[in-house]
Amino acid sequence: MKTTKSGRTLACALVALPALVLSAQHALAAGFAIKEQSGSALGNAFAGSVTGVDDISYSYYNPAMMTYLSGNHAAMSNSYIMPNAKFKDGSASTVTTAPINTTSRFKGNDDIGRDALVPAVYGMWSYDENLKFGLSITAPFGLLTDNPDGWEGRYHALKSDLKTFDINPAVAYRIMPGLSIGAGFRALYADAELSNAVDAGTICATDPSGACQAAASPTPTQDDVRAKLQADDWGFGFNIGVMYEPVDRLRLGVAYRSFVDLDVEGDAKFDHSQSGLTGVVLQAGGLLRDTDANASVDLPDSVAFGANYDITGEWAVMAQAEWWNWSKFDELRVEFDNPSQPDNVTEENWNDSWFFAVGTTYKPEQVEGLALRLGLAFDESPVPDKSRTPRIPGEDRYWIAAGASYTPLPWLTLDLGYTHIFINDADIDLRASDEGNTFRGNLSGKYEAHIDIIALQATARF
Repeated sequence: MKTTKSGRTLACALVALPALVLSAQHALAAGFAIKEQSGSALGNAFAGSVTGVDDISYSYYNPAMMTYLSGNHAAMSNSYIMPNAKFKDGSASTVTTAPINTTSRFKGNDDIGRDALVPAVYGMWSYDENLKFGLSITAPFGLLTDNPDGWEGRYHALKSDLKTFDINPAVAYRIMPGLSIGAGFRALYADAELSNAVDAGTICATDPSGACQAAASPTPTQDDVRAKLQADDWGFGFNIGVMYEPVDRLRLGVAYRSFVDLDVEGDAKFDHSQSGLTGVVLQAGGLLRDTDANASVDLPDSVAFGANYDITGEWAVMAQAEWWNWSKFDELRVEFDNPSQPDNVTEENWNDSWFFAVGTTYKPEQVEGLALRLGLAFDESPVPDKSRTPRIPGEDRYWIAAGASYTPLPWLTLDLGYTHIFINDADIDLRASDEGNTFRGNLSGKYEAHIDIIALQATARF
């Protein structure tokens, strides 16, 4: 099919949709990595999670810790994550400065966050006191946000739904008293459903060739086409860790989790039911029709350093620093099976970021089997101000956490953890002049957000 000048104009605007969707998938995995893999570690805000030895759930953070456990272990952790994010003071306009109005109301109290249950399962088999084998199944990345179809930022984002699970067999070995190493293999599956609207009315009305206007009567911001991408893939990586006791009662740990490469493949679909321009658009170079899309993206690697010091038999303090290599996410190139749509490149330019946490644990001698935990943390956002979108309204976060463990039976321990996360207001200032935003338009406003997390865990020893 020959691509007309009108078709080329539409192509430049419309290929931005799958690019936004796929970049959002990666950004969701990166900007919203899920640390909540342990109900007990949550109580310390994950301070010293790479040096924790209380139960098998800490093997997610450092597999070397398994050498500190005797016998065989199984654990189930469930973290219920309750995000709350509201868009405030919003205004939007098209590339021609025409206002983009809200045509449908938010549900409830305008909260776009959706609660989610994050499960994690662990098992360990002891070959002997020095050699341990473990298996974890976790959900290390994910997010669910949902905006109404007619909100003012609909051309930037509607629904963002990412689910993952990670299968991680591991082995740990005590080289000598006070020094252990561990390593594991990771198989990660990711599935995403993401959508946004396309302002076909403005695209048609601003077609410089005039062909689209001659064939139809376009109405900017009223002839919307809904676009949705569903994509999935498997990726593979590894993790390694070391635990070292230089002196009595002091544990030091370091752990590395590799990047995971995802060759994402999916279906881009377009719903024309709300637009009167279907025939025109389909004739303009074969655009706005269902097609396959693919892209290569990497989930970043990370390194964590931790320390745990047992002050007395009752009190312990711990600290941790964790670095994420988000800066490798600087560009996303999307390829389409539809030959009328050229490759699309989206500049991201994310920054490396740090997570810092401190905590304390109290085990009163007068109550056998009880442990009380507290923790504070600072979680730096990797998203630059100029790259922040409604899909990824990330900002710096501050954690306050508390938790308790109790062992009612010699073979059973129960854990409860709670965290409240304060999030800085996240300003949105997107311009139609920005790369890829010509027909998404201008959007400004801010997100006010916070997160509450409750975790329950049961650990059995046999």
